[in-house]
Amino acid sequence: MTLFDWDPIDLESKPASVCHVVALPYPGRGHINPMMNLCNLLVSKKPDILITFVVTEEWLGLIGSEPKPANVRFTTVPNDVPSELHRAKNFPAFLEAVFTKLEAPVEQLLDRLELPVAAIIADTYMLWAVRVGKRKNIPVATLWTMSVSVFSVFHHFEMLKQKGHFPVDLSERGEEEVDYIPGVAKTRLADLPTIFHGKGRQVLGGALECIAWASKADYFLSTSFYELEFPVVDALQSQLSAPVYCVGPTIPFFDGEGDSGQDVAYLRWLDSQPGGSVLYVSLGSFLSVSEAQMEEMVAGVRDSGVRFLWVARGETSLIGSACEEDMGLVVPWCEQLKVLCHPSVGGFWTHSGWNSTLEAIYAGVPMLTCPIFWDQVPNSKQIAEDWKIGLRVTKEGGGDGGEDLVTGQEIARLVRKLMDKESDEGREMRRRARELGEACRRAVARGGSSDRNLDAFISDISRAE
Repeated sequence: MTLFDWDPIDLESKPASVCHVVALPYPGRGHINPMMNLCNLLVSKKPDILITFVVTEEWLGLIGSEPKPANVRFTTVPNDVPSELHRAKNFPAFLEAVFTKLEAPVEQLLDRLELPVAAIIADTYMLWAVRVGKRKNIPVATLWTMSVSVFSVFHHFEMLKQKGHFPVDLSERGEEEVDYIPGVAKTRLADLPTIFHGKGRQVLGGALECIAWASKADYFLSTSFYELEFPVVDALQSQLSAPVYCVGPTIPFFDGEGDSGQDVAYLRWLDSQPGGSVLYVSLGSFLSVSEAQMEEMVAGVRDSGVRFLWVARGETSLIGSACEEDMGLVVPWCEQLKVLCHPSVGGFWTHSGWNSTLEAIYAGVPMLTCPIFWDQVPNSKQIAEDWKIGLRVTKEGGGDGGEDLVTGQEIARLVRKLMDKESDEGREMRRRARELGEACRRAVARGGSSDRNLDAFISDISRAE
């Protein structure tokens, strides 16, 4: 077990005043980041909170050099799950290992901690955390890192079955609509999470078990903010015995949006571009599209004539060679929120993962959605149809991994449409994106809904000590 020293509180001098929280993120970047951002917020709210942040040894190596929040220490459990490199290649095996291999090491770690634990904050996909908390008589807050709407769809799975909407063949019934889940807007079957259909069903049973355990937690924390999903939040609160706290967006807005203090080439390049002219392209850190689809994407962006900043992993040379240098920049990584908040950025082509969706909403930037897996498809639907702050890149099969390609010609058309600030649709989309962004910023400001919910949660776990 590796421990970093507490800072700045001296445990010897103030042991009675310490509120000790154990954070258990699911081992994936899209889960570790919101958990760490939540820990940042908690510590900023209550300086005598101390957090033990538990990761696998592999993940400590991946994040060990990153800035460490005050009053947070990292501790590790063994690498008993497949490596991050293999997560996308065999996701069902990875998920099964998370469900079965980490419970015992974490429980043993809890026994070794020198301070009593006031509460555990566990990612919902750490399936066993609630039962460990019950065995140890420690309150558990489940942290749901997807939309509340997606949680509610899973929570009402039996209703889907009773209505004859599971299992179904999307090729025949994908256009049928689900309009009976409390608080959730009318949704096509094709826009439900992909694990309800096709190959994704390999992990459906495990996901439903996670939802069942989350319903038994002492607190339900959402990375969303109330104003974004209030109908489904209110409906869910009436069904769960635990308080539902929307504390999001759990994104690094507290780091500021201005100059990072570094001489960063991509920020200098953005500084030189006209306002709202750049399409930011990033399809996440986990799954990716096929090589054939990537070639169509590159051709579409090139032929659109739109300026772009593209975050690419292995495709850098392909993108760079196909696009004119003066029209775009390809980088392996960037500070995404700073880029989205830059005045030169006018659109975001995204896989519509929940963290990226929240960052775009905070920045008030319209989105072009290209969902790949799990909750990305319903997120895409909400962006385009419910909130009307984006457009969808769609293909036959409802986004369930089929072989049909979206052509470069269609992509070029959609990119130009997204970036058109003068059309009636473009102006309206930007107006709605700005309004939603303002609501998001009000939620996290002092006295806003998320700010108040954080205070209430801290009060709850402090009383429970």
